[in-house]
Amino acid sequence: MTEGSHEHDEAGRPSPRSGDEGAAEETTRDVADAFDSRPADQAAETSDDPAAEAERYRDHLQRLQAEFDNYRKRVLREQTSAVELAAQPVLRRLLEVLDDFDLALMHAQDRPDFDRFLHGVELVYAKLLDTLRAEGLERMDTEGKPFDPELHEALMQSGDGDGDPVVADVLRPGYTLKGRVLRPAGVRVERK
Repeated sequence: MTEGSHEHDEAGRPSPRSGDEGAAEETTRDVADAFDSRPADQAAETSDDPAAEAERYRDHLQRLQAEFDNYRKRVLREQTSAVELAAQPVLRRLLEVLDDFDLALMHAQDRPDFDRFLHGVELVYAKLLDTLRAEGLERMDTEGKPFDPELHEALMQSGDGDGDPVVADVLRPGYTLKGRVLRPAGVRVERK
């Protein structure tokens, strides 16, 4: 072969130079392997029978479906487990509050001193509030504020004025958890 001449294959494409021939064949095999999505044992089998090929694809799809189903079930189990584990620290802290309530009730039965009992219950209540606040629970301040149906639930209504509704009384406190409404406040609404 002369310096300016090039060899061509049967399709008229230039053939690779002798030094590039091994690299070109390897690249071609890599590309063919990447596009062949059939399992290795099926890739070796080449059949002109469309029914056999359809059956292989059906088996492959059934295996993929089973694998996905197993994956979905495993993820659901892991998520359930994660939620249960996330609740453990909060429940552990609430158990301390429960223990304090048990002690208060035992002492109230032994020595019925109302003032000491009341003081004990107030301490336990404060501990419970601190535990819940640490988890992001906040009580809504709603009395005297304009009525907002996203924050308030109107349990009673009074007044027959034309003004905007205002929260007159809080009948059941509302709470937010990390900035989101957990329970709307049950309120009496008044129009002036």
